[in-house]
Amino acid sequence: MAEKGSKSIMRRILSILLENEPGALSRIVGLFSQRAYNIDSLTVGTTDDTTLSRITITTQGDDRVVEQITKQVNKLVDVLKIIDLTDSSHIERELLLVKVFAGNEQTRASVTRVTDVFGGTILDMGKRSYTVQLASSSDKIASFLDMLRHESDIIEVVRSGTVGIGRGDKALKG
Repeated sequence: MAEKGSKSIMRRILSILLENEPGALSRIVGLFSQRAYNIDSLTVGTTDDTTLSRITITTQGDDRVVEQITKQVNKLVDVLKIIDLTDSSHIERELLLVKVFAGNEQTRASVTRVTDVFGGTILDMGKRSYTVQLASSSDKIASFLDMLRHESDIIEVVRSGTVGIGRGDKALKG
């Protein structure tokens, strides 16, 4: 991990708590776009309080870029709080749905074995395909997909994007 003030570019996970209002997400995405900051993944959903939403954005940047992003996002009226989860102890997960060719017994057995090793679940068995679910870190999902490519042809991939939450009893609240 980069030290404070470092110029190294690294993956960042930003968690944003904001009012659940029309256009709020659009304003945040627009801010990234206007400043030519790329969003690698974006997830959004309501919290236990339906008047609030939580957005998780993964992006790339050094400390200076993330500081600029944080200051600009904080200026938006709908935003209650933004934190960079990257620098603190946190849990992150991503959901993967992948459809693979499973037209013969050998391929079915291989896909089942890889799915079991990675802790995935086979959700659907067609005559010639399996649909598999895996909820894990982005790195583990990438490894899982690499292993599946060795065992079968991938037909389709759907990924949710990263969600994250800080460890311990502190919460991102307004």
